[in-house]
Amino acid sequence: MSTSVTQRSALEGQTGGQMKREAKLFVPDRVFFEPAALDYPLGKELYQRYQAEGVPIAMTTSHNQVRGIPGETDVEKYRNAKRTLVVGVRRTLTFEPSKPSAEYALPLATGCTAHCHYCYLNTNIGSRPYVRVYVNTDEIFQRAARYMEERKPAITRFEAACTSDPLAIEHITGNLQRAIRFFADQPYGRLRFVTKFHHVDPLLDVPHNKHTRFRFSMNADYVITHFEPGTSSFAQRLEAAEKVARAGYPLGFIIAPLYRFDGWEEGYSQLLENLRAKLSPEAMEDLTFELIQHRFTKVAKNLILKRYPKTRLEMDETKRKYKWGKYGKGKYVYPNEQAQALRAHLEREIGRLFPQARIEYFT
Repeated sequence: MSTSVTQRSALEGQTGGQMKREAKLFVPDRVFFEPAALDYPLGKELYQRYQAEGVPIAMTTSHNQVRGIPGETDVEKYRNAKRTLVVGVRRTLTFEPSKPSAEYALPLATGCTAHCHYCYLNTNIGSRPYVRVYVNTDEIFQRAARYMEERKPAITRFEAACTSDPLAIEHITGNLQRAIRFFADQPYGRLRFVTKFHHVDPLLDVPHNKHTRFRFSMNADYVITHFEPGTSSFAQRLEAAEKVARAGYPLGFIIAPLYRFDGWEEGYSQLLENLRAKLSPEAMEDLTFELIQHRFTKVAKNLILKRYPKTRLEMDETKRKYKWGKYGKGKYVYPNEQAQALRAHLEREIGRLFPQARIEYFT
């Protein structure tokens, strides 16, 4: 599938003004299957589906080592990888921690269909940007049940969007529906996920028992326009949030990355005022916010500049503070004074417009 001139300019960072967004459902250009995936009902279903639709299918020995994705340049290979679906079995069932969002990550998928320039997946899955989905959900849920058993009577939270935007591929797998139904029956477990997409209709009638918090990633118009190609518009996300709230899900917003651009104070105030103007009272009954400042690693910066060579994303290490992380690795964040200015402004505006909401963390 070719990339149009309009799409290409958005991917490279040549956006100017409000970019038109369609955010159509993801349809892969090619699909790879691990042989073991065909031993599971979902794997068989997907194989038969794509075979019937005439989508090119190939086999791969491992979802971690996929070869044969076309492309002559790094940019072409990257874009083609983002249009590639890999169907596999999640063999590593030791869940990663997911602080501060949750106790554990719930591994339903890896890789994302969107093209957000700043995405931390450029570091986490840098050389394997294709979209992987896992078909052994029963085994994944059984492992989650063990974690809950070990921690009860404490509530254990699981984040389903650590390495993917699961809503972007829900029409393919149905894994979010399975997870929501599973956690609805768990007295000591809660599910959380975040999305930049609006395709929520298949989830509205799923029994959830208020055990799943549905969050939307929102940002100032400047950030969405320049750095979030391939995602739903702000208006689409906001409309979807209203649907979710009417369906009884606890609702949240992640404002990330908090990014300092000319006029950022006004931009973020306008974002929050737009939310306040459009959200119904029922949407604000149990509302949370999560605030995450922009950060990048050296690995991510190098990959971002290769993949989006005309991006306007500011990544000057001399203007940042180096923050050490786990395993001896670190990232570049805003200096303390700038970070505190972001935090103070967002907390003040949220307090003004959403006095009943809870800010879960700033990082």
